[in-house]
Amino acid sequence: MSKTPGTTDPTLAQDVVAGMRDIPDFPIHGVVFKDFTPILLDHELRDRIVADTVARQRGRVDVVAGIEARGFIIGAVIAHELGVGFVPVRKEGKLPSAVHSVSYALEYGTATLEIHQDAVSNGERVLVVDDVLATGGTLAATCELVESCGASVASIELVLEIGALEGRAKLAGYEVHSVVTI
Repeated sequence: MSKTPGTTDPTLAQDVVAGMRDIPDFPIHGVVFKDFTPILLDHELRDRIVADTVARQRGRVDVVAGIEARGFIIGAVIAHELGVGFVPVRKEGKLPSAVHSVSYALEYGTATLEIHQDAVSNGERVLVVDDVLATGGTLAATCELVESCGASVASIELVLEIGALEGRAKLAGYEVHSVVTI
């Protein structure tokens, strides 16, 4: 377990690891899903995660993009604390207006993400937020969507990074922060 440089809370990483739970064989056999939802019940830990991100990102971003579904939850709170807008990045077919779409490979299949074409403006600096970095496909697709709108990815913020899956390699060129890497 390691802490990302720049994290200001000295015990945050260990508390995040203790707060998550493993769900074996989800969504398919052989995958151990890192469940973020217990952290949502712990308002003090959730607030510490948000405060850590806000301290690092204040004044650096114009909008926060949260990835469906857990990235919505923490991303919306971070956007509120930063005083900026929030943009949902959704699974295919969930957004009602014109969209940009990207399909990508998951560790257990394929998926398509979408963002409204008018979600972010040309030149805006976007903070991308999600709970876990595994193989990096979802985050790389989200960065591609943000850039397809003419915006730039200012940074990526995560709660947990699974280092053995080497997802960070798909995010070369982007600033990536995770509270903890296991």
